[in-house]
Amino acid sequence: MVGNLAEQQPTAGARVDVVDVSHRFDFDGKALPVLNRVSLRIAPNELVSLLGPSGCGKSTLLRLVAGLETPTIGTISADGDRITGPHPSRVVMFQDPTLYPWRTVKANVSLGLEARGLLRRQAHRVDEALQLVGLTQFATAYPHQLSGGMAQRVSLARALVNDPKLLLLDEPLGKLDSMTRMTMQQELVALWQRSGFTGLLVTHDVEEAVFMSNRVIVLSDRPATIKADIRIDLPFPRHRGDPRLAELRRQILGVLGLDTDW
Repeated sequence: MVGNLAEQQPTAGARVDVVDVSHRFDFDGKALPVLNRVSLRIAPNELVSLLGPSGCGKSTLLRLVAGLETPTIGTISADGDRITGPHPSRVVMFQDPTLYPWRTVKANVSLGLEARGLLRRQAHRVDEALQLVGLTQFATAYPHQLSGGMAQRVSLARALVNDPKLLLLDEPLGKLDSMTRMTMQQELVALWQRSGFTGLLVTHDVEEAVFMSNRVIVLSDRPATIKADIRIDLPFPRHRGDPRLAELRRQILGVLGLDTDW
């Protein structure tokens, strides 16, 4: 039997290898290059952020790692197995919670287990996931009764209930107000440390990337190449006023060509 999610020892997250990946989209018979020979290794249990100009290909790279699309050139693998499509061990959390309005919080969180035919045997995992994100008292609520932050917690519980080895985060906090966003950043880091998954975060927020990540990958304009791979050499928990965080933020802004504004 699977133990309580909050009490489990962290399990090994997935190792991700992106090898010489290029990708393009076809529009009206014309090729639009998006990624250009990107190679990247993410170690198990790392939390890595992708930064870069808007439209440079960050979300495209995340979708390729998720198996939602296939790279035009190159390979992507998880734990040595080539990624050729979606898999329950890889879960994507998007900017919008995408909750079904006619289902309760608990029923929304149950979706993954239900689709895989596991809900009857593993129903306890839904309650454990809700407890983990602090929503036990809202299990019977409907999405329209939730704040934006609570809705994202439901989305996070829906991801965690599947015990992912790789959690892919596509700007999941982008639409939240600043105070809720800071709280959710702390909660995501705590859940990552407790659960042991590997995380890949797409964000436009340099401070968010530095605060949450082990490493920050800075991409160039489209077609994207890797401009910098910066290790965030600070222990957790981190403090937003730490001078080293400010130094790293300035370094990354310099890579992005924005340091003169700070």
